[in-house]
Amino acid sequence: MLSELPENISTFGGDIDNVLTIIWWITIPWLVAAEAALLYLVVKYRAKDGVRASWLPASARQVAIWIMLPAALVTVFDVYIEVCSASVWHTVKEEVPAHDQLVRIEGRQFAWTFTYAGEDGLLDTEDDFTTINELYVPSNKVVRFHLEALDVLHSFWVPVLRLKQDAVPGRTIPGWFEATREGDYEIACAELCGAGHTVMKGRLKVVTPERFLDWSATTIERKRLAQNKPLIGQEQP
Repeated sequence: MLSELPENISTFGGDIDNVLTIIWWITIPWLVAAEAALLYLVVKYRAKDGVRASWLPASARQVAIWIMLPAALVTVFDVYIEVCSASVWHTVKEEVPAHDQLVRIEGRQFAWTFTYAGEDGLLDTEDDFTTINELYVPSNKVVRFHLEALDVLHSFWVPVLRLKQDAVPGRTIPGWFEATREGDYEIACAELCGAGHTVMKGRLKVVTPERFLDWSATTIERKRLAQNKPLIGQEQP
C-alpha cells in the first residue's frame, strides 16, 4: 500500500489502492531504466574535441527491435494492469448494491448542491431537501448518487473515498459509495471550470446513522416551516 495516499474510508478504496500500487511498481522501474539509458547515451555520445558527429545507419531488424520490443513489453504490462483492475471496475461501476440513501449532486460555477431523497426514497418529490457544499451521509450505509453539471465540466473528487467522477453538462452519471468512518472530509472539483475553480470546495460529513436520521428530520422540518412562513405584514391564519 502506498503510504503517501490519503486515508481511505471507502469500502472499495482498498481495491483501488491495490491497483495504484501495481501501477506504481510497474512504472517506477521503467522510469529509472529510461532515465539511466538517457544519461548513458548523453555521456557516451557527448560532444568531444576533434570528433565530428556522424550518421550511424541501422538495419530494419535493428530498428524493429528498438521499437517493437519496448512496445511489446508495454503491451504486456498494460494487459496485466487491465486484468488486475477489471474486477475493481466491475465493483465500482457495474455491480451497484442496493442503496440506503439517494442523492443528486449538482456542480455549478462554483459550488456543489446536494439534493436528498426524503422518506419516499425518490428524487423530485415534495419531501426532498437540499444542502450547499455540505454532503451529509450515514456511515456504513450505501449512498447512491446522480451526478450532474449545470454549466460547464466539473469533476466530483473526494480523496478519502477514492472517488473522482467527471460531471458533464446534459448527462446524469450514476455512482455509489459507502463511507466506513465518521468525520469531516474534503470535497473538491478536479476539473478546471473557470476563474473560481480553486474555491469550489465542499465538505463530506460522515455521521452515525442515528445522527443522520436526526439531522435529516430537522432539515425537513426547517424546510416545511420556511415554506409555510407568512410574508412580512401578513397575519397568521
